[in-house]
Amino acid sequence: MTRQIVLDTETTGLEPESGHRVIEIGAVELLNRRLTGNHFHYYVNPERASDEAALQVHGIADEFLLDKPKFRAIAGQFLDYVSGAELIIHNAAFDLAFLNAELARIALPPIREACPTVIDSWQLARELHPGKKNGLDALCDRYGIDNSARTLHGALLDAQLLAEVYLAMTRGQESLLIGLGEETLAHLEPEVAERYALTVLAANTDELAAHEQYLSDLDKTCRDGSVWRRCGVRAQNA
Repeated sequence: MTRQIVLDTETTGLEPESGHRVIEIGAVELLNRRLTGNHFHYYVNPERASDEAALQVHGIADEFLLDKPKFRAIAGQFLDYVSGAELIIHNAAFDLAFLNAELARIALPPIREACPTVIDSWQLARELHPGKKNGLDALCDRYGIDNSARTLHGALLDAQLLAEVYLAMTRGQESLLIGLGEETLAHLEPEVAERYALTVLAANTDELAAHEQYLSDLDKTCRDGSVWRRCGVRAQNA
C-alpha cells in the first residue's frame, strides 16, 4: 500500500536562514492514490511577526497566532503523521528548508529521516508543461480543478488542491489500463473499471451506406483496391 502525504506550509517570510518561521502546516493523506480524509492541520505561533509581503500572501495576522501552539509542541504529532510516507510538495525546497530549520531548533533530525522520498510537484509540472506557468492556480485551471475558494494562500486548502492536481498530473500512469479486456476490467474496482470501459456505438444504415460509397470511390483510384477494403476482407476471413 502506497502512502503519500501532500503537504504545504505558510511562513513569516521567504528565508529561514534569516529567522523566518513556519506559521501554518497543512497536509492530506493519499492511500493508493485515494484521499482518505485523514489530514493534519495546525496554525503555529512563530514567536515573531510576518513580513508585510508574506502577510499579503496568506493574510494570517500576527495577533491570530499569539495563542497558537509553538512548533515544538506539535513536532511529535507532525512527525508521527508523516513518518514513512512519500511527501508531495509544490516547490519542495522551500517547505523542506523551513521544516528542517524548525526541527533543528529543537534538536531533531531533518525531515528526510522520517520521509526519505520527496516528490516535487512543481518540478514534475515543469517537465510536463515546459515554458508554461506551473503555479498551483495555473495548474488548477489547466486540469479543471475548482480553486475558487483560494482567495489567499492557506496550507490545508493548498494541500487539498495540490493533491487533486497531483492525481490529475500523474493519471497518465493509469493509461496503461486502456486496451485491457473485459475479463481484466472485471477485477478492477468499479469506478476504475467504469472509467476505462469503452462505449461502442454501431453505425446506422445511412452511415454504412456512406462508408461503402466512399470505399467504392476510393477503389477506383487504387490499382489493387484501397487498403481499407483489403483490411476489411482480411477481417471477415479471420
